[in-house]
Amino acid sequence: MFGYFEGRVDPYPEGEVKTPPRGLLPFIWHFSRPIWPLLVVMSLVTAAVSAAEVLFFSYMGELVDWLGNVERAGFWQANGAWLAGLGLLVILGLPLLVLLQSLITHQSIFGNYPMIGRWLSHRHMLSQSLAFYQDEFAGRVSQKVMQTALAIRETVTKVMDLMVYALVYFTGAAFLLGRADPWLLLPLGLWLVGYLGIMRYFVPRLRDVSMAQADARAEMTGRVVDSYSNIQTIKLFADTQREQAYAKSAMEGFLVTVHRQMRLVTVMSVSLTFLNTLLLVGIAGMAISAWYFEAISLGVLAIAIALVMRIRFMSDWILWEVAGLFENIGTVQDGMNTIAQAPTIQDAPGAPALVVPRGEINFEALHFHYAQAKGERKTVFDGLELTIAPGEKIGLIGRSGAGKSTLANLLLRFYDLQGGRILIDGQDISQVTQTSLRHQIGMVTQDTSLLHRSLRDNIRYGSPQASDEDVWEAVRRAHADTFLTDLVDPHGRRGLDAHVGERGVKLSGGQRQRIAIARVLLKNAPILVLDEATSALDSEVEAAIQEQLDALMEGKTVIAIAHRLSTIAMLDRLIVVDGGEIVESGSHQELLAKGGIYASLWQRQSGGFLGLDVSDSDSSANVTSAQ
Repeated sequence: MFGYFEGRVDPYPEGEVKTPPRGLLPFIWHFSRPIWPLLVVMSLVTAAVSAAEVLFFSYMGELVDWLGNVERAGFWQANGAWLAGLGLLVILGLPLLVLLQSLITHQSIFGNYPMIGRWLSHRHMLSQSLAFYQDEFAGRVSQKVMQTALAIRETVTKVMDLMVYALVYFTGAAFLLGRADPWLLLPLGLWLVGYLGIMRYFVPRLRDVSMAQADARAEMTGRVVDSYSNIQTIKLFADTQREQAYAKSAMEGFLVTVHRQMRLVTVMSVSLTFLNTLLLVGIAGMAISAWYFEAISLGVLAIAIALVMRIRFMSDWILWEVAGLFENIGTVQDGMNTIAQAPTIQDAPGAPALVVPRGEINFEALHFHYAQAKGERKTVFDGLELTIAPGEKIGLIGRSGAGKSTLANLLLRFYDLQGGRILIDGQDISQVTQTSLRHQIGMVTQDTSLLHRSLRDNIRYGSPQASDEDVWEAVRRAHADTFLTDLVDPHGRRGLDAHVGERGVKLSGGQRQRIAIARVLLKNAPILVLDEATSALDSEVEAAIQEQLDALMEGKTVIAIAHRLSTIAMLDRLIVVDGGEIVESGSHQELLAKGGIYASLWQRQSGGFLGLDVSDSDSSANVTSAQ
């Protein structure tokens, strides 16, 4: 039975990933569409439960009046069967109705509904551009995805469940009291005015403080996660005091919102208790007076007192639920500001998959700048032109900030150009799907980041269908087998099954780099980008892996970025970039013969580290010479 109702909803709807709309109601509907039929059924069943409770009170009043007039002699013989049947109906009917309501609400909706929100939001957030995550805390984004999904469920279920229940119940109670004596509606009407006044005053204030609290909570979580994610840096600089202060300032900001909320809660609770007490005294006083003057029966008096007691407890519950509703609306609005952002990098409508039969790359009149604060921008390329022939292997050289890594990021379409275009075998990369583009490019970066999963999953990430034999072959070629077999994680998993920790922190820099190289070896894409791929390796391992990289580069178009010139000197063509422009181009021997910037750099380092400014002859003081 439970499994049947739990399976009424697919918590992982497929289909095209769409950006959620910005308006509150359209945003909520975006995540509620897959489940709306069950929400309607839940409301109908809730209305039936509420009506049944009101009818129960009505029957109890009539029963009191009837028992007051019936003869005791022969009572059970005449009415026992009827009373037993009525009792059986009450015992079975209402619980079965509540069972149906609970199965729909708790089994079908409560677990699946927020999972739909998390799933759709997560799929959308994965499509966000690299720049989006560079401007956000990862912990803050994940917190908003989790919080918003729950808040959407609470918002919708409170409106469709709570409000239906309250409306049917109060309408039924007012009908019973008014039918008995219209004057009994006066205290109820005055109470309702006061109750709505309390809601009008407190609920918007609770909503506002909830929005501030949700944002402060996300900020606090983001700072804490940032500390944990960079714990090695914190330990390295022995500055836990600064981290404590950094987190504490966010915690203090969050606590301010909590104090504001609790002050409102205290005043609201006292106000509601006073109002409910006035209702009880008013209804009881008028009902007793009406009974005294024989205007109503004892059964009606019993109904009136019972309904007021029930309303008294319900009012406190409903007010809290309504306050919670607006708190959740505030959370949804806050999450919407993050989740409903359209990705800045999107596939063109109907974009085909990239096909790479040859591997020619053309950078045509590139214009690109990074957006900065207050409308400022940092220009990187202003008309750069570069053609890489099929199978050609080029090396990019230049100072930090010259645009080498930016060129690689543009090739992968992590950013869109402001002008010009990039072609791969004549296909504009902005007109093909991003997925197919990145499938055709293998890249090893200087700052290797691994997923907190097994080594097998990390190596196989670019080639999910690869066999274990293929994985081991890539491991051996990357010389990772020398340490991999000795790895054991805290759960006792060994070798390829061992988990590497967040961002691969359980491995050394050189070990992470070898795993990254194994991953690219296994992917075997026709275009290869090496951004300081061997910088974290010692000389012996680098020399061994270089042989495998040479074999890997065979037949591929290669862009290699390196500060150590000795690692790229053997490539077909070397390109010196400075200030976003190509200032020298040629083979190693050709550039040495020119006696320009490259020749000067080669003389300074012969395998050392590239200085900060390739155009400054005085920078040799900053370069460590290996000669």
